[in-house]
Amino acid sequence: MLTVRMQNEDTAVAQLPKRLDYDNASIVGWHCQDLVGQGCATLVLDASHVEYLDSSGVSMIVALWRVLDGRAGILRVAALSDHYQQVWRILGLDSVLPLSPTVQAALSAPVAGDHAGTTGSSGVV
Repeated sequence: MLTVRMQNEDTAVAQLPKRLDYDNASIVGWHCQDLVGQGCATLVLDASHVEYLDSSGVSMIVALWRVLDGRAGILRVAALSDHYQQVWRILGLDSVLPLSPTVQAALSAPVAGDHAGTTGSSGVV
C-alpha cells in the first residue's frame, strides 16, 4: 500500500503504490494524513512506482496538499512518469504543486516560495 521510506522529526518520504485509484486512494490519503498528524511538515510522495493514477488518486493528492498547506506544510510529488507529468500539466496542477524529477531533488528543493501563490488555490478542484 503506502511505504514510508524515510521519516525524521518533520520530514517523510512515502512510496506510493503501483496503482493509486478509487480502490485505495482514501486509504493512502488516510496514511499520509496520519503522517501529517504525527508532525510531518514536509511530505514527499515518491511516485516512481506509480503505473496507474486515476482521478481519485489525483483528488487525494490535491486534498493532501490542502491539508499540508493549511498547516504551513509542504507537499512534493517526485518521480512521476512522463505520461502523468503531462496529465498533471494539462490539469494545471503544476502551477500549485510543481513536480520534482527525483526524491532527492524534492528533498533539497528550497523552501522559500513554496507557499507563494497558494492564496489563489481556489481554482484547484
